[in-house]
Amino acid sequence: MKTILSSIIRRPLSILLLALPLAIAARYLNWGSLWIFVLSAIAIIPLAYFIGEGTESLAARTNPRIGGLLNATLGNAAELIITIIAIREGLLELVKASIAGSILGNLLLVMGLSMLVGGVRHGIQSFDRRQASRNAILLVLAVIALVIPSIFSGYISNPESIRVEALSLGTAAIMITLYVLALLYSFKFDGSPLSHKPAEKALHEPAWSVRNALLILALATIGVVIASELLISSIEPVMAGLGISEFFLGIILIPLIGNIAEHLVAVQVAARNQMDLSVEIAVSSSLQIALFVAPILVFISLLFGNPLQLIFNPLELVALIAGVFITALVSEDGESNWLEGVELLVIYIILALGFFLVD
Repeated sequence: MKTILSSIIRRPLSILLLALPLAIAARYLNWGSLWIFVLSAIAIIPLAYFIGEGTESLAARTNPRIGGLLNATLGNAAELIITIIAIREGLLELVKASIAGSILGNLLLVMGLSMLVGGVRHGIQSFDRRQASRNAILLVLAVIALVIPSIFSGYISNPESIRVEALSLGTAAIMITLYVLALLYSFKFDGSPLSHKPAEKALHEPAWSVRNALLILALATIGVVIASELLISSIEPVMAGLGISEFFLGIILIPLIGNIAEHLVAVQVAARNQMDLSVEIAVSSSLQIALFVAPILVFISLLFGNPLQLIFNPLELVALIAGVFITALVSEDGESNWLEGVELLVIYIILALGFFLVD
């Protein structure tokens, strides 16, 4: 236990863990919804980081296939927990916005920052062009799978019809099947975006044994559940008090809260001139959200009596299509520079501004 505590304390983000007891205090001492929201959001950042690091430690100490499976299934655990709690509370539009926002954040914000930082430090950086092409194809397929139910549901006369639900459930099942097939491919052929080489190993060797990593994962997961409960419970009062829409919270803020630790790792490895790994982190996370998290939430929502349908509004669809299109264009030549990073960031900022101003 002392080894774990000393290892945690050495991590720069560990200081943010103090936000969790403060968020609990804010809840029971009536500090106000804004304080609960801010403190619980801050607490999720280091907890998500430790889930990621615990997963990487386990992956590094197992064979590549088991490691790949761990990364593919636990890579977005924090966001999955947040969205499950949001579904339980009936915040379905928030959940769908967070799905779209996570994909956009990884493709535009994370890749943009990585290319900007890496380009400023190293000039033109290169990555596997063939891999980028495979990534682009999978991304296009993932977005098409999300777009189809949204379009076809408009041609079903009754939006509450069982046929709309059947379309959503059928699409979700097919997407999970595609995800499993992609995992099987990644086990057999190195270089699949879902093989997801341990990102933390690029920065330092895993510090924890299997036993300690499992303990860290368990404690961090419990912490994320508690912080997510506090976060979701404070969302509606915060929206009313600040005049922020549920749409903006879902598509911009929630994805940032759940993924910022992984975002920082992608930028760090790009700064170390490991652009292949940086691109892989961003793309694999986007694919996991689109092909695993989104469809699995459709089935989980049935358990809470709040069916989530894979039907996105036109703004989300346009943003997703634009994000995948510009990402494919930027990465098709297998090279990146700081200007391309700026271009991705500009698209993200414009979208964020538009989402903020939408009622």
